[in-house]
Amino acid sequence: MERLGWTLVHFLWQGALIAAAYAATRRWMAGPNTRYILACAALAAMMAAPLVTRSWMGPSDAVPVSTHLMDRVPSTAYTSAAAPVTLLETASRVQSAQFLPWIVAIWLVGLIAFWMRLIAGWIVAARIRSTQIRPAPPEWQQTLNRLQARVGVSRPVRLLISALVQTPAVVGWLKPVVLVPIGALAGLPSDQIEALLIHELAHIRRHDYLVNILQSMAEALLFYHPAVWWVSGHIRAEREMCCDDVAVSLTGDVFTYASALAQLEASRPGHLHAAIAANGGSLAGRIGRLLGQSRPVSRTPSGPAVLVTAILLMVAAYIMFAQSTDSPRFDVASVKRNTSAVPSYFFRSLPGGRLTTTNAPLRLLIQNAYNVQSFQISGGEGWIDSDGYDIETKADSNPSQRQLWLMLQSLLEGRFKLRIHRETREGPVYALTAAKGGLKLPQSKDGACDTAPSPPTRGQPPIPPCGSVRTMLGASGKIMEGGEVPMAEFARILSTVVGRTVIDKTNATEKFDVHLEFTPGETTEGLDSGVRPRHSVQTADAGAGPSIAAALQEQLGLKLESTKGPVEVLVIDHVERPAEN
Repeated sequence: MERLGWTLVHFLWQGALIAAAYAATRRWMAGPNTRYILACAALAAMMAAPLVTRSWMGPSDAVPVSTHLMDRVPSTAYTSAAAPVTLLETASRVQSAQFLPWIVAIWLVGLIAFWMRLIAGWIVAARIRSTQIRPAPPEWQQTLNRLQARVGVSRPVRLLISALVQTPAVVGWLKPVVLVPIGALAGLPSDQIEALLIHELAHIRRHDYLVNILQSMAEALLFYHPAVWWVSGHIRAEREMCCDDVAVSLTGDVFTYASALAQLEASRPGHLHAAIAANGGSLAGRIGRLLGQSRPVSRTPSGPAVLVTAILLMVAAYIMFAQSTDSPRFDVASVKRNTSAVPSYFFRSLPGGRLTTTNAPLRLLIQNAYNVQSFQISGGEGWIDSDGYDIETKADSNPSQRQLWLMLQSLLEGRFKLRIHRETREGPVYALTAAKGGLKLPQSKDGACDTAPSPPTRGQPPIPPCGSVRTMLGASGKIMEGGEVPMAEFARILSTVVGRTVIDKTNATEKFDVHLEFTPGETTEGLDSGVRPRHSVQTADAGAGPSIAAALQEQLGLKLESTKGPVEVLVIDHVERPAEN
């Protein structure tokens, strides 16, 4: 939703910029064919711009959640332990959640309407090609065949008389037909008829029917931008003038062809986008151009009107973008250094923009604010692990979980002067796969997790929230436990234990309960990442239980395979201890 919404918003200025470049270049172009190619290139650039923008933004970031070291809201949005930073990370802020869904919804409604209009045009074009028609007299079909050779059309073209058209028109691309109205072959001089047929054959040779379909699709997709309609109108006008020039060059009689166009002016029908008619564009302007008079050549909006509208759209896009890039902040925030010797701490988010931490180290705050694991943080001094902080925050509104973490980012950047950047480094990762004997995932049971997490009680770990996994000390080592856990979330938490990114390759879709007992060892580097453990009730007896790899295989039927892969790393460029409140 956010990627699509921002793609639509960014096209406001992108389309205006492309239209401005097109208008500036068009002034120096001589000849309708050159201007036609330029207009087609401008419309193609407009179609490509949203695709490039959407690709540049990358996948939408998952909502940041807390790590296994804190009480947290369960999340199933993760596919790996790392989330890349993209344009969306800086552009998507609290206001985007308010207006982007509306922008996408309005665009979808308009898209459906314009596609229905386009499909209706195709249906009408198919109907007039097969309804109330009859073959033209043989002599006129022979004339058309002769004109084909002169124009350079190699495909067979049928000439049909239709009761549904009022001017000659081409319908179809692979098997084109030329439709002429009843009475036209007998009511107009033969030289004028031939000039009009040459015009239609020029459309066939130039593949204008196909271009017209692609052009109509572009209009339907980008209907909300006036610059698209302006450039598209120029394409239609220049296309007709290109075919006019072909007709004049082959007949050698400007006055005869201009007279034929004048005969069509009085019988102009409603414009049919799915067919290429001889009376497209401004007939008066086309006749004036052929006769050397200065007249408007199209009924497209004037350049100044389009420019003013485009500027207004750019200003609107800038306002929305500028508002959205302002980082949301807490209305009230208290940050105090905790100097007690008690090693335990907790980190909790509550409704109303309330964030409460007790003795929480800065590394843990960074992990949650920027959606990374401890092993993904590089740089910083030793105090980011040793110093604990008590934080109390409040917001006037009721922000979402995502907005809360953006507010925490602003707090860290403001109070701790935190400056960071992200890098993608090639490093060791683990692939989580099914063991040789297959998966042994326990089915979820009632009561294994807390559907409504309650505040923590000192001295006793609470039941983990459903969908999450908690890591703590047990009688003979470490214990990972949780209920109704999706595999993607388990892989994410497992990465915090093993100290590497864990990629889920099990293809498991069912949620399961987790109770994994193991003894820390060389493969559990994440447990010794420098952040103090929350629960230190008792010391594990080293060697009393299986390793994490053995426990995964024996208890869950899972296997960790060491491999190489890209790892997102957050690098701390600058950080300071916060000043007292």
